[in-house]
Amino acid sequence: MKHLDRREFLQTSAAGIGAAALAGSFPALASAADASPFKPEKGAELQLLRWKGFVSKDDEIWAQNTAKFEKASGVKVKIDSLSWPDVTPKAALAAQVGSGPDIIMGWNDDPFVYPDKLVDMTDLVEHVGKAHGGYFDTAHTYCYDGEVKRWVSQPIGVTGNALVYRKSWAKEAGFAEFPKDFDGLLKLARALKKNGHPCGFSLGHAVGDANGWTHWVLWGFGGKQANPDNTIAINSAETVHALEYAKQLYETMIAGVSGWLDPNNNQAFLAGQLGLTMNGISIWASSKEKPEIYADTANVVPPYGPSKQHTIFNNFTSAFIFKYSKYPNAAKEYLRYMLDTPQADPWVTGMVGYVTPALKGYAELPVWTSNPNITPYRDAMAGAKFDGFNGKPGKAAAQALDEFVIVDMFADVCVNNMAVKDAIAKAEKRLTTIYKR
Repeated sequence: MKHLDRREFLQTSAAGIGAAALAGSFPALASAADASPFKPEKGAELQLLRWKGFVSKDDEIWAQNTAKFEKASGVKVKIDSLSWPDVTPKAALAAQVGSGPDIIMGWNDDPFVYPDKLVDMTDLVEHVGKAHGGYFDTAHTYCYDGEVKRWVSQPIGVTGNALVYRKSWAKEAGFAEFPKDFDGLLKLARALKKNGHPCGFSLGHAVGDANGWTHWVLWGFGGKQANPDNTIAINSAETVHALEYAKQLYETMIAGVSGWLDPNNNQAFLAGQLGLTMNGISIWASSKEKPEIYADTANVVPPYGPSKQHTIFNNFTSAFIFKYSKYPNAAKEYLRYMLDTPQADPWVTGMVGYVTPALKGYAELPVWTSNPNITPYRDAMAGAKFDGFNGKPGKAAAQALDEFVIVDMFADVCVNNMAVKDAIAKAEKRLTTIYKR
């Protein structure tokens, strides 16, 4: 997934809204005139491009809510779903040629690459935020472009990460409770491997899984990609420690992780081949079809590393509207409607928290405490870090993530047996090139 740069293009909670406004949000938009400032253009039709979820209820309920919107508004919405890695290049192509989907649900700071191609979303973001308790900090990081000084995208949320493991196998390995730190985690992984239950973390170009665990470990040791002024900071003692730890963890992994994409650890875990991995809630949710695995699977918040701080990395998704759209008001009203309580509540609940909303109000939904395996994903956005940490969000950070610079650095040490210092030097060179573009 490579971002095309500009030269390549053209040389708040439900209580926050009044009861009348909330009631007016459904079932018909005609009665919501006072609640919504966004009036669809006459004859409006929309095309949405989004990623395909790993929990089927995500796509199903989103489609059901879209059908409700169509009936209420008279606006037809065509939904196209792509695999995770295919969304970013499709969005870049649309920006380059000036045609395509009206709305794209993209990843991380994708919209920072072409803000001049996007509709100003400030009015929508502020309206939705006021109604549903405001946003977590990461939403501002990924959706407010400091260079153009406006919101370029509507925050949706994250596909949260947690550690997923087999309880009985951990107990057999001598761990009645899950470890609280990196040292304990490594001991657990070694004991699982000794008992024939290896762990598995992707070292291939998996958008969610590979980026998730490598950034978690890097930041857990205090490593960082860049400084606040965007000077490159990857060459540090902290990065050395992170890679040395990853090398030891890799020795406990199942064979073949170097080629894993996002579906692979799901498949291996559900096949009974893994004792431990990092993933969204999709593994546990999908394991219902395999009662023995479902009853034995647990999701836990990943432990802190030596940095003693929350270092979770989640794929953040937001929705942006291209200026070439003939129906920007309809597009905004669609997003407002989809994120309003009558639609968002059953969406989040039905997919058992597969997407953790960026809106703080939805952290109070009963689904989050309905099962201890769901609760870890409730707080996925609270204190989570962003790609390119501790540098500035934007095009360079997006490019580095899309080119898997951090993942490749870990793979060079773990899979390719490259010396730690050489892997860091290689990553530093790549990052320097990207940040100077």
